[in-house]
Amino acid sequence: MVEDAKSPEPRKTPLHARHKALGARMVEFAGWEMPVQYRGIQVEHEAVRSRAGLFDVSHMGEIEVSGPGASEFCQRVTTNDVERLGPSQAQYTLLLNERAGVIDDLVIFRLEADRYLLCVNASRRAVDFAWLAGHAGDDVAIRDLSDDYALLALQGPAAETILQPLTVLELSTVKAFNFLTGAVGGVDCIVSRTGYTGEDGFELYCAADDGARLWDALMGTGEVEPAGLGARDTLRLEKGFSLYGHELDEDTTPMEARLGWVTKLDKGLFIGSEVLARKEPLRRRLVGLEMEEAGIAREGYPIFHGDREVGRVTSGTRSPTLGKAIALGYVSADAAARGTEVQVEIRRRRVRGRIVRVPFG
Repeated sequence: MVEDAKSPEPRKTPLHARHKALGARMVEFAGWEMPVQYRGIQVEHEAVRSRAGLFDVSHMGEIEVSGPGASEFCQRVTTNDVERLGPSQAQYTLLLNERAGVIDDLVIFRLEADRYLLCVNASRRAVDFAWLAGHAGDDVAIRDLSDDYALLALQGPAAETILQPLTVLELSTVKAFNFLTGAVGGVDCIVSRTGYTGEDGFELYCAADDGARLWDALMGTGEVEPAGLGARDTLRLEKGFSLYGHELDEDTTPMEARLGWVTKLDKGLFIGSEVLARKEPLRRRLVGLEMEEAGIAREGYPIFHGDREVGRVTSGTRSPTLGKAIALGYVSADAAARGTEVQVEIRRRRVRGRIVRVPFG
């Protein structure tokens, strides 16, 4: 008799005790025990839209690429144009396979002339590292530093005002997708004007052992609402941001996902570029859906145009800001025009919706 193998215990971020002390409801996500909410998704969502929310995103992966060949290597394995990055700049980009399917979406930081930090999705950390290491030459070093970092995201229109008293860094000089390094609340950080909510804000990378001290400094201002994965999802969905494993996977191309804007075919060859350069007609496209009748379109629900099934929902929720149900999904290219009337099958009932622009609203 062979016993069933037990699932490994989910990992805990350096801030786990802080979440438990605040009474957060914890869930398993990408192999981690993470807070899904504290006082409630609606409260946390509205706090980010109106003032500021604080997220623990220490589950994200950090991979360092360094060496004399680092710039050329990053240019070859990512879709955006790394040569456009100056000192202390970052960019949103993609890793593709040879079929031009998305291995991951990530943010790449240029720390030094020949040293880069890639912030990758938690669920793709091992895959990304293996892919990068497998394509690196002798002039490039690839290191998984994920366990060395804690990562906090302070997001909302008041983020700069709240953060500035904790640092001598001139935050007003930091433009979107730029960063500075220095102390925040006595903790050495990379302070990046990036985020995943559609609001202004900062992501703060620090040593894992300093994560709790940084969290305490930010919470000690009395001006931020702790926010969990639930609000992070509703916030990103309102802005039409893709989530890996939902809108993105290894069988989806950047053009299907409406990410051509970070896919620079004119920069020269990169992995997957030869497939994209053929410019073959798209079979399907990612679209925004707004429901016109009661019902929430959830992941996997079929989408119909007339009597024909044309696609599937990838993410859906009730928008706290708009007060209506919204979703993202893939539909066949001939049904992807804005304004097209569709129906989503919800519990064996077809509910009317319409394809709309994103961000929603």
